Amino acid sequence: MDIKSNSLFAQMQSMSLEAMNHNTQAVSSDNAIPSVNNSGSDFGSLLKDAINTVNDLQQTAGAERKAFELGDSNVTLAQTMISASKASVAFDATVQVRNKFVEAYKEIMNMPV
Repeated sequence: MDIKSNSLFAQMQSMSLEAMNHNTQAVSSDNAIPSVNNSGSDFGSLLKDAINTVNDLQQTAGAERKAFELGDSNVTLAQTMISASKASVAFDATVQVRNKFVEAYKEIMNMPV
């Protein structure tokens, strides 16, 4: 994993822990009204940053591929292949996350009211 992936993973873990702590605190008091979850903007910015990271990886891979094809001596085949693989893995992970969101949305929409 690269540094951006580790940072993203660490941010997601901390948000998960924060959400779990928030939920247990809201449930612990019997007469208290649960507070509104204000982490939506944080999640939105986290998701936007993740998508931007995937885009950056794809742009970098494209630029290195083009430079290699044009015969730039500073770009090796190994660098080009590694950056293409990183971009591919990041995109595949993004598609899987999107699929999970769609699946969760469909499940919520099918719940009886």
